[in-house]
Amino acid sequence: MTMSDPIADMLTRIRNGNVAKHDTVDIPSSKEKLAIVEILVKEGYIKKYDVVTDGGFKTIRVTLKYGKDKNDKVITGLKRISKPGLRVYAGKDNLPKVLGGLGTAIISTNKGILTDKEARKQGVGGEVLAFVW
Repeated sequence: MTMSDPIADMLTRIRNGNVAKHDTVDIPSSKEKLAIVEILVKEGYIKKYDVVTDGGFKTIRVTLKYGKDKNDKVITGLKRISKPGLRVYAGKDNLPKVLGGLGTAIISTNKGILTDKEARKQGVGGEVLAFVW
């Protein structure tokens, strides 16, 4: 059966792994998911990622990040904004701020997948994929 929203599945896997205090989470790979994971690494929400090949299928292995112990979570929340049933777009002047700028909005633009800060800097809008805080 095909999955209707692979981005939501990826965010749910990360959220569930974070709540269960796992060290790593495996996610089926795609270019879009890889770009989102790279943003999460760059923004400091996850430690690192590796692309692993299992029997011909590529998988993204994400290493989750915690504070001093596993009770101190770096990712407090992950939320999918634009869904297959209701797409959410934002112009360059209406880009959302997550928690007044403390969180990160992930935007899919014509210049690639960017954070809200990068999209503001480049002056582009696009589809609001997710919020991370």
